[in-house]
Amino acid sequence: MATQSLTQHTFDEVVAGNDVVFVDFWASWCGPCRAFAPTFEASSDKYPDVVFAKVNTETEQGLATAANIRSIPTVMAFREGVLVFTHSGVLPSEAIDDLVAQVKDLDMDEVRRKVAEQATAKK
Repeated sequence: MATQSLTQHTFDEVVAGNDVVFVDFWASWCGPCRAFAPTFEASSDKYPDVVFAKVNTETEQGLATAANIRSIPTVMAFREGVLVFTHSGVLPSEAIDDLVAQVKDLDMDEVRRKVAEQATAKK
């Protein structure tokens, strides 16, 4: 499955509407982003049950700001609509393979419990 481009209008729908979503925040002027793109694209072909999406931070500045992107490339992983991983910098294909397995194996009841605890602690 090819990567899909996300915009501010499609981001929430894609993240909430799919079990596992990996998002690459990138820009065309970013050398590491261009170097990482083929690896990310190959992963989308390798894992057809996972959505691999890209956000162009140049054209989607509001979305990049809302996602608190400070450097690119940044990869975020979502499981059942919950952000479960963020990494700034290039990931080798082996790391993506490992990450896909870890995200799929998460106990989402436990993740939601921890998220709720953190939200309560912030109040």
